[in-house]
Amino acid sequence: MISVAALWRHPIKSHGREALAFVDLIAGQTMPWDRHWAVTHQATKFDATDPAWAMCRNFMIGTSTPALAGIWAKLDADTGSITLTHQAQDPITFNPDDAADCDRFIAWVSGFIPADKQHPKSIVKVAGRGMTDTDYPSVSIMNTASHAAVADAMGQPLETERWRGNIWLDGLAPWAEWDWVGREIRIGGTVLRVREPIVRCKHTTANPKSGQRDADTLAALRDNWKHQDFGVYAEVIQGGMISLGDTAEVL
Repeated sequence: MISVAALWRHPIKSHGREALAFVDLIAGQTMPWDRHWAVTHQATKFDATDPAWAMCRNFMIGTSTPALAGIWAKLDADTGSITLTHQAQDPITFNPDDAADCDRFIAWVSGFIPADKQHPKSIVKVAGRGMTDTDYPSVSIMNTASHAAVADAMGQPLETERWRGNIWLDGLAPWAEWDWVGREIRIGGTVLRVREPIVRCKHTTANPKSGQRDADTLAALRDNWKHQDFGVYAEVIQGGMISLGDTAEVL
């Protein structure tokens, strides 16, 4: 039996993760509050007067700044405020939509950024969708057995948080998700259409507690499976509730 093992959202793109017990997905949208905001830098090409989706290179991400991987988040959806924690600094609670609070966040997160890298400038969002890496609103689905296969190949413990997935499923064979592309999957009260594999970047090599690169996940994928993919992107075509322990079925 396939079942939901974990649910995660990432309120600010590449700046923290939060475990959930349940989530109510909406057809045609990203997971609520997932990548709701993104952090720009000096070279960002993003028009704040006409906000629209932009590629990930326009934002502060863990590929170039691995310390960001060590951030954890807790969102208060009623107020829109977020608490971020990192073992290297005191926690911060702020509202990304408040200009003064945004300045406090920029000061807080700048402590993780090397001098020779792009530095954070502002927090932005796009109405009606999260700032996922896909130009369509997507939800990411992960397979715990595939994760275990990568950890076994590397011969070391590996945290699932490295992959920054939304929905984790138990009860599958390793890499069974590659057969889902173009198909639909029912998870709890929702139906999603799987679009494509997720090509991975260096963000996955960073430890989600320390923010230090300590596991060459990309080499493990290339050496053992001849690709650099982990997990799949899907679109929500029928909204509904998903809770931990819900069953899933490939249609």
